[in-house]
Amino acid sequence: MQKQTVRQLARARAREARAKVVQEQAKRERRLAKWGEAVAVALAERDAVVSDCEQRAGRALRSLIEEEGLSTQEALVWCGGGTLKGREVYRLIRGVVDEDEGGTGDDADQGEEQGGAAGAGEDQGDERGEGPPDVAPASTWGGESMPG
Repeated sequence: MQKQTVRQLARARAREARAKVVQEQAKRERRLAKWGEAVAVALAERDAVVSDCEQRAGRALRSLIEEEGLSTQEALVWCGGGTLKGREVYRLIRGVVDEDEGGTGDDADQGEEQGGAAGAGEDQGDERGEGPPDVAPASTWGGESMPG
């Protein structure tokens, strides 16, 4: 009977050790989940801030080009020269979400005139009813190739 008792004690110790390992693993998984969630939240907050900043930049660029009648190159000069490239200007303008329509520039009627009509405030974006600058006049974009 002594052998059986020794075996039972050994099994009990092994179960306790496994239970302790499982408990430690569960604690570690909770810590990992907490840190992973913190990373995901921080990145989502960053993306929201970047998106907001890009919307503001796109609206301002749209105003420079459409309302003030500047070419892309002239707008780049007003934005600090080496800060942006023509492709980035196009991407920012194209990504502007119209506040009154809630959509992006991809939904607008391509036949609308993209001219220098004034009437919107500096920070108002495109609230005057004109479509976004999906297709700008050829002189606006100079010799740059636009992504299709």
